[in-house]
Amino acid sequence: MTDTSETRPTDGAAEPPEAGGLRRLMRYIPLIAPVLLWAVPCWVLLYGGQHWPFPVTLAGTVVFAVGLITMPLAMMRGHGRRQQDGAAIVGDSLLGSSWVLFTWSVLLGVLLRLALVVAGVGDGQDRARIVTWAVLGVAAVLLAWGFVEARRVPRVRRLDVELPRLGARLDGTRVALITDTHYGPLDRARWSARVCETVNTLEADLVCHTGDIADGTAERRRAQAAPLGTVRATRARVYVTGNHEYYSEAQGWVDLMDELGWEPLRNRHLLLESGGDTLVVAGVDDVTAESSGLAGHRAHLAGALDGADPDHPVLLLAHQPKFIDRAAAAGIDLQLSGHTHGGQIWPFHHLVRVDQPALAGLSRHGDRTLLYTSRGTGFWGPPFRVFAPSEITLLVLRSPGRRSGPEPTTAS
Repeated sequence: MTDTSETRPTDGAAEPPEAGGLRRLMRYIPLIAPVLLWAVPCWVLLYGGQHWPFPVTLAGTVVFAVGLITMPLAMMRGHGRRQQDGAAIVGDSLLGSSWVLFTWSVLLGVLLRLALVVAGVGDGQDRARIVTWAVLGVAAVLLAWGFVEARRVPRVRRLDVELPRLGARLDGTRVALITDTHYGPLDRARWSARVCETVNTLEADLVCHTGDIADGTAERRRAQAAPLGTVRATRARVYVTGNHEYYSEAQGWVDLMDELGWEPLRNRHLLLESGGDTLVVAGVDDVTAESSGLAGHRAHLAGALDGADPDHPVLLLAHQPKFIDRAAAAGIDLQLSGHTHGGQIWPFHHLVRVDQPALAGLSRHGDRTLLYTSRGTGFWGPPFRVFAPSEITLLVLRSPGRRSGPEPTTAS
């Protein structure tokens, strides 16, 4: 493996400006979302024709009101300047719970009620109470299951990826991908160690972490991140920053990963060589890096490829899938990303797709470029994963003529 570039201040292109009415509307979501998340379930479960006894209605209303007040206050204390882990756990858990309640209050409040009317089941009060118990039952099951899904060691997802420019002597190169570990308020040091043990069973040539290591500074989350130092790779361990590093002293995370034996690919590249064949492994800072104000932090693809032979295939690490436009324009062969979490809690993936060109899996962009988007190894915020399982990914790179894995979808 040859290191051919140095970290340097860059002059990369600025992130494309947001456009469209839907994107502008999303700016107001933090203001209206808490009210909707608690008011809608409150109405559907308590005031939608159930005619509960007054003590039940009053107690339920108080519970929803307390949730509405507590959630934003706890999240501000947990994720604001105070950085109180206990408050973050409370706020995040309430956020996830209210999202699930809101989703199924809307779905069952409309669809189930309509089905009951069509089927002629009961009167208005009976149908309203059936909807209430159905929503509470579904939400309880999904939250319990989602908590287990979020806390377990991810399953390994394996796939072959054919790169037309990959030399025959690099055929079979094994690339393990972890991303979005999000070490945070819930102590996951043991989980982290088990994830690293699983990665080591893959016997990868290259192990990649595409950012969002943690929520909190490197000093604060060091114990949870320390097992990353035990990860083994036959050729290299490489890392790029995610947007969450820039909320928590990103340079500290770069330094810690370097200390743990990982190569921070900050707008630079390495070469993987075998028998005269070469694979360029490049990385860029997250697209939010420039706005962080940290000197030298900026997503700069030209700097990452400076000095690389343009005839060699390129594997690029970029935290966010939306960097794919720049990657495709530069003729990158394969970009590895995370960031989306696959939506994490269904149906949040619809909002993710507003901001990102891919949600999960392998997709094709332009004539040459492939993008693999991981659903992430950990979770952010709410300790739930609903219909968006976490993953550790093993990609086996194939040269032409070898049987490949799942066909990539073509990006629209």
